[in-house]
Amino acid sequence: MVTFVLVHGAWHGPWAWDRVAPVLRAAGARTLVPDLSAPGDHGLHDHAGAVAEAIDAAPEEDELVLVGHSYAGLVVREAADVRPRAVDHLVLLDGWAGTDGASMFSLAPDAFATAVSAAAGAYGDGRLIPAPPPAAFGIVDPDDAAWLASRLLPQPLRTFTEATRLTGAVDRIPGTAIHCRPAAYPFDRFGAAAGYRTLPLDGPHDVMLTDPRRLARMLLDIRPCGSRKGEP
Repeated sequence: MVTFVLVHGAWHGPWAWDRVAPVLRAAGARTLVPDLSAPGDHGLHDHAGAVAEAIDAAPEEDELVLVGHSYAGLVVREAADVRPRAVDHLVLLDGWAGTDGASMFSLAPDAFATAVSAAAGAYGDGRLIPAPPPAAFGIVDPDDAAWLASRLLPQPLRTFTEATRLTGAVDRIPGTAIHCRPAAYPFDRFGAAAGYRTLPLDGPHDVMLTDPRRLARMLLDIRPCGSRKGEP
């Protein structure tokens, strides 16, 4: 059996996968959905630790596919780097990814970092980034936009400034980068640079809300290799 560990991106919560997880389970897979949205001044390393705990909770006999959306691309790669023998396949869904020492701010355009820093500086004590509107995630349908707007949460600034810590173990795990079209950022290039095969998916950045069945089918078609690849 396959277990999918579904990791949500910035400003989101486990609910981001509410439309995808049932489709995966109906097809016979298991799903684990860690929560990175708890209040507090958490950083990327805290989130990677939470995902590593979710990996540990998966049945040892299952093939494990680790899926990271957007910001969580950085998170799942760090988590996989510390649990390389447990992860059979990595999937980035419009995910940010880089080498050791990369961060959201180092990968994104300078204008992104400037705008995000300014938004955090004008919000509370400066440690949280207020959530952008649903349109920033490509969600324009009125019903979906209202649903999303009511759930989006502030994001700790430290998650965007903290640099990933990678030993290189993650690079021995096979991966797939699903990149949405039209693209807002070069997610296909991030995936290719990590050595992953890249697959296009027409839809917005939050495609798991607009086309969950098609996304679930793509995930189900990604077959793990059947053995742990991170370590001999």
